[in-house]
Amino acid sequence: MTIPLLSATFSSWPAALDLIATDMDGTLTLDEKITGDLLQALVDLKQAGVTVLMTTGRSAGWVNGLAYYLPIAGAIAENGGLFYSPHLDPAGVLLSPIQDRATHRQKLAEMFDQLKTEFPFIEVATDNAFRVTDWTYTNPGFATDDLHRMKQMCSDAGWGFVYSNVQCHIKPLGQNKQTGLLEVLSKHFSIQGIQRSSKQLITIGDSPNDDELFDPEVFPYSVGVANVANYLADMQFKPSAIASQPEQNGFLELAQLIMNRGGSKA
Repeated sequence: MTIPLLSATFSSWPAALDLIATDMDGTLTLDEKITGDLLQALVDLKQAGVTVLMTTGRSAGWVNGLAYYLPIAGAIAENGGLFYSPHLDPAGVLLSPIQDRATHRQKLAEMFDQLKTEFPFIEVATDNAFRVTDWTYTNPGFATDDLHRMKQMCSDAGWGFVYSNVQCHIKPLGQNKQTGLLEVLSKHFSIQGIQRSSKQLITIGDSPNDDELFDPEVFPYSVGVANVANYLADMQFKPSAIASQPEQNGFLELAQLIMNRGGSKA
C-alpha cells in the first residue's frame, strides 16, 4: 500500500476540518523538545479558528500542566486514560473505568515485575510516579520480537500493551487514544456549545500508540509525520497521508497547509 504525501492529497480534504487531534512526542517535539516554532504554530492555528487537542501517552502529571500552559483546548493523557482542559475540573476527567486507584496501581506494578523476570533490563520511566491508569518503562529501541513477547505476556495476564518511540505502556484492555478521544468528543468537549464529531477532525501521530488514530472507519483524515515510516510494518492501521518531514516539522507542514487555505474560514 502506497500512502500519498500530505501535500498531494490535502487540497481534496474538506475545508470544514477545523480540529486537530495530535500526538506529542515525535510529532510536536523536535529532538525531544518543544520549540518556539511549534508554540507559534499553535498560536496561529488558534487565531485562524482551528482547535488543537493533544492526545499523548505521557503521564497525568505532565499533561495536566501542558493542558493549562499551551494554547490548546485540552489534552488526553496516558493513551486515552484521562482528559485535562482549562474548562473542566483541574483534577482531570478519568476516561478509563478504574474503581480503586491504589489497587489498580499495585496490579500494574505486579505485571511490571512479571515482565522483569524475562526482561530484567527494563527500567521504569521517569514519569511513572505521576501516572494514574497505566505503568510505563523506557523504550531504548527494543527488538520487535521482544516487544511482541512483552505484549503477549501482558495479554495473557489480562492487560493491554502498547509502545511508542520513547516508552512501553502496560494499560487496561481497551484503553487507547481512539476510545479516549471519542469519549472526549462526545461528552467533554465543545466549542461555543457545538459538539464535535470524529468526522470533523484531522488526526496526526508518529508511532504504534497512535495506531487507532489512523483507523479510516473512524478518522477519515489522518496524517503520519515522516518518522511513522519506522513503524508502519508493525501497525494495524495506516495514516491516509504522510508528511514529507519528520517530527515537529511534519506537524508544521500540516499547520502551514491549513493556514494557507485560511484556517477554518475557507
